[in-house]
Amino acid sequence: MITLESPVQSVLGDNKKAERIVSGLGLRTVGDLLHHFPRRYLNTAKLTQVSELQEGLMLTVLGEIVGTRMASYTDRRTGRPAYRVETMLQTDGPRLSMTFFAKRKHIAEWNAARLAPGTRGVFIGKAGSFRNQWQLTNPQMVLFADASDAGGEGVPEDAAMTIEALTDVFPIYPLTAGVLSWDLQRAIRFAREVVTGIEDVLPESIRHDHQIIDLRTAFAQIHQPSNFEQVEEAQRRFRFAEALTLQLVLGRRRRALMAQGAQARTGGSHPAGESLLERFDATLPFELTAGQREVGEQLEHDLAQPHPMNRLLQGEVGSGKTLVALRAMLRVVDSGGQAALLAPTEVLAQQHFRSISAMLGELAGGGLLGGGTTVELLTGSMTKAQRTEPLSRIAIGEAGIIIGTHALLQDQVIFDDLGLVVVDEQHRFGVEQRAALTDKAGTPPHVLVMTATPIPRTVAMTVFGDLEVSTLTELPAGRAPIQTSLVPLAERPQWIDRVWERLREEVDKGHQAYVVAPRITGDDSEQGETDAVDLDEDGNAIKAQPTQLASVVALAEHLSTGPLHGLRVAVLHGRLAPEEKDRTMRAFAAGDIDVLVSTTVIEVGVDVANATAMVIVDADRFGVSQLHQLRGRVGRGGLPGLCLLVSHAEPGTPARERLDAVASTTDGFVLSRVDLEQRREGDVLGAAQSGGRSSLENLRVLRDEDTITEARAAANALLDEDVHLHQAPLLAREVSGIESSVQADYIEKG
Repeated sequence: MITLESPVQSVLGDNKKAERIVSGLGLRTVGDLLHHFPRRYLNTAKLTQVSELQEGLMLTVLGEIVGTRMASYTDRRTGRPAYRVETMLQTDGPRLSMTFFAKRKHIAEWNAARLAPGTRGVFIGKAGSFRNQWQLTNPQMVLFADASDAGGEGVPEDAAMTIEALTDVFPIYPLTAGVLSWDLQRAIRFAREVVTGIEDVLPESIRHDHQIIDLRTAFAQIHQPSNFEQVEEAQRRFRFAEALTLQLVLGRRRRALMAQGAQARTGGSHPAGESLLERFDATLPFELTAGQREVGEQLEHDLAQPHPMNRLLQGEVGSGKTLVALRAMLRVVDSGGQAALLAPTEVLAQQHFRSISAMLGELAGGGLLGGGTTVELLTGSMTKAQRTEPLSRIAIGEAGIIIGTHALLQDQVIFDDLGLVVVDEQHRFGVEQRAALTDKAGTPPHVLVMTATPIPRTVAMTVFGDLEVSTLTELPAGRAPIQTSLVPLAERPQWIDRVWERLREEVDKGHQAYVVAPRITGDDSEQGETDAVDLDEDGNAIKAQPTQLASVVALAEHLSTGPLHGLRVAVLHGRLAPEEKDRTMRAFAAGDIDVLVSTTVIEVGVDVANATAMVIVDADRFGVSQLHQLRGRVGRGGLPGLCLLVSHAEPGTPARERLDAVASTTDGFVLSRVDLEQRREGDVLGAAQSGGRSSLENLRVLRDEDTITEARAAANALLDEDVHLHQAPLLAREVSGIESSVQADYIEKG
């Protein structure tokens, strides 16, 4: 008996093709094979009779490649070498030529290999003619087998058999080397015929209420649909089932967290005007904006509850998120607890320490100056002697506000009563790091996450109902517009000279500038920093072309001896000694440095009002969130900002699309959706932040918002009736399996 749990070899046999499917696609069971869904479908409703061709006629033809030739030429636009692969397709009528263009030789060679003579398939495109030869323009294709396939394995015995196998809607599967769509289609069809014991995790009542087809029918319609309506029905079923399962996992964990409870932080009982928060508000030299007051009330309400707050505070760069968070921290200190602010870099931690201490004024003096609170800074570069006293004050509760980097996560950091964890710019932290800090509290602490550009995982968890959301939409006074322009060196290499001229012009006006590079020296990146990863349509990472990227050290030397000779150029990166980093930032803030060449350590929190220009070199190596954060460093003093994105990315590539999006808008909320569409959702049940394969197999958070909302309502109804899901045992088993997996360890702790 063959079930979904049977090894995939039970339907594939023990051969090279099976080996490739198992190793290349990671399909180990029959269930894995049946859940390997097509990535798209071709409309092959009717094969065209090629006997009478007309210019512009759409063709769907069965054919065989009978000739292939690769040639090089010079691209007239760029002056660079380019390549084309010319093929000849034999049909049941005239032969059709097909031409494939490529800018890189290895892509042309790949096309030539997969379209070698003897390759057969279905080809779809528009008929045209060139030099008295019929051609198929912009063809799509489904290849049945290629000439390089050992022994011709997988080639249909004759054309009639192939035509008979075609349906009106032909599935195109995610593939691996040596495996074609045709191979998978045949294997899956056989598996569907022989598999038994298919159990549907969705109860009949759920399927009825939400008009969902059953699992066996869904397998048939996703793999061998008769029309596109059947494809949509099957996709809806699998997306809904995945959304429901994840909602149940989230819902049960959320209920468990609520049941644990948290200490309500109501501000304690203080005479009127004597709480820290009231005294702080009285010292502010400005009125809070309406948005800041509204969000403050939301946080106050959440902190007063006997269960943990889990809220995302999002707002544009400079919208006052830190002020709002500080008021929440003071509320917790007034309640007798402690608040920790977790920053991603030492530069930002020091910036927060200085700005929060300055905002608090004498209130930051602890008990020495009238019942304030001690503000502590804890970073990884502090010596053991430097850390001793701060650790002691944190442990006995004398320190009310603790600001730090990853150093706060270390075992020797013990809190007296950690009531609130604020995570700033959380896209620089993995889920485990945030979870480690919350685990230091005796009871689950309240959690506030701040971000100017929501990253994919955060957006995903928000849609899934994990985080409550507060938004600051008002920009404070003094924020000037930032003009962002792309400098496309792939087409206009000479423009780089104008970039440095433009930077010098800003300095000549008495302003300052940043230059950002992706490397410190050679190929060394900042610790924990990775290049942005672009994905193909199957969600696989596109391998970046090996190239020498700009480094801070080399670029600073080049600029100071060349295009920016005579200007005061300095460097900043994470490998400098803490004292040197701090000294450099203070010198830049004081106007003693004209151009600061830096890595992304200046990405968040650095605030120099006189800095008006930024050049980001090799900008395609940064993600949307990073680019948006980086350019937020300029235009902060009421002066217009300029951001130049320098890149060699080719037109039409995902990297170029990413840069075009950033250049087209300064709206962080629009960019968060662009980011999500490009980078996928991240690992919703685990620690991966984003940029690789999504753990969501069928769902896409933006596309399927309605389905997710519907599934969330269904999950809540099921859990309200019975949190153990006794009425749906198969669904309960599925949910329990996810809950017990390693991936789920950090769910809800993001």
